[in-house]
Formats: sequence, C-alpha cells, structure tokens
Amino acid sequence: MEFLSNYIYYIGAFGLIFIGLFIILVKHNLIKVIIGIGILDTGVNLFLIAVGYISKGTAPIFSKAGLDANNMVDPVPQALVLTSIVIGVAILALALSLAIRLYKHYGTLDLRKIKEQRW
Repeated sequence: MEFLSNYIYYIGAFGLIFIGLFIILVKHNLIKVIIGIGILDTGVNLFLIAVGYISKGTAPIFSKAGLDANNMVDPVPQALVLTSIVIGVAILALALSLAIRLYKHYGTLDLRKIKEQRW
C-alpha cells in the first residue's frame, strides 16, 4: 500500500493521459475530441508536476540559514507547467474557433461526414 501512495500522482497522470488518448482516437464529434485534447494536456501537466514533487519539501527559497537544497521542490517543472497551461488554453481556444467555422461551413461536427465532403 505504501508503494501505491508514493506513486499516486503518476498513476493519476497516466490515467488522464490514457483517457485523453482514448477520447481522441475513438470519438467522432469534434467537440469531444477537443475535450480529449484538454484532458490529455492536463495529464501531461500533472505528470510534470509529479516529477518535481518532493514529499514534505520546502519552497526553493533560501530565506534562512541552514536550509538543505535536497529538501527543496524543483521549480523548473512548475515553470514549465505554467507555460504549458497558457499554451494549452490558446490551443483550445483556436481549436474551438476552428470547430465553430467548420460547423458554419459544413453544418455538422461529425469528423466522418466532414472528411467525406470537400471545400
């Protein structure tokens, strides 16, 4: 049980990644595929945070004398995830605007029907 509690964040991250991939590969509705991309993005962000996590770690700020750098949480994955969140929101906004344009042009969001038609 202790093994599971040490890796619960990794299990959750890979679970979200697999759910997102499943939705992207199986669903034919464009909105559902975009939701799958969002879930996949969240799973990757959780994985990056889990990589930099230290149990009972402190903030990476040397404010007092005698602080040990081995007990500090790595700030690089946190900065990467913050950047990834901003990029992910921009990509989802672009994908949703593309879905709106496709719906106006084709009258459907079913990817199979859109592939059958031509511009």
